[in-house]
Amino acid sequence: MENSGLEKYKVYVLRIGHRPSRDKRVTTHVALVARAFGAKGFILGDVVDKSVEESIRKVIDNWGGKDFEIIMGINSVKYVKEWRNHGCVVHLTMYGINIPNIVNEIKEKCQNILVIVGAEKVPRIFYEISHYNVAVGHQPHSEVAALAIFLDRLWEGKEINITFPDAKLVIVPQFRGKKVVKRS
Repeated sequence: MENSGLEKYKVYVLRIGHRPSRDKRVTTHVALVARAFGAKGFILGDVVDKSVEESIRKVIDNWGGKDFEIIMGINSVKYVKEWRNHGCVVHLTMYGINIPNIVNEIKEKCQNILVIVGAEKVPRIFYEISHYNVAVGHQPHSEVAALAIFLDRLWEGKEINITFPDAKLVIVPQFRGKKVVKRS
């Protein structure tokens, strides 16, 4: 990443509860938001889904971010417990403390952040072992939207200017139409 100003935090996103037969598209979008919004990596807990990994790698190949780490099949509970030894765990859930009331504390106390994003019903243990249960509103909504809003609040909008030096494709902003430039 270049020109990001995001070096203060090391963020990884852990997706739990992924159901390969149902969740490929949403899980892929969680990973793409993580990459585009400044996370260092994406972890798919407890399962390996090669089609999700392939989709993410295609985006990385064209749009950059070769340093974006992808990990799959780890034991989610064990991983979270180990992360707690060197960083903060933030679980995004509509049952948590609303983000405006907690984001400043997270920014002050945490440099290494593991963000947990659930799919199906999240097991109780994740509510208990997380340092923070954070809500982006208290209504049912998309986990993709929750992740984007959380990362935007964490980075204070700086993630919008992320560029990837290894990108083969780059968008040139336009008032009308669209323009994509191929780099050699």
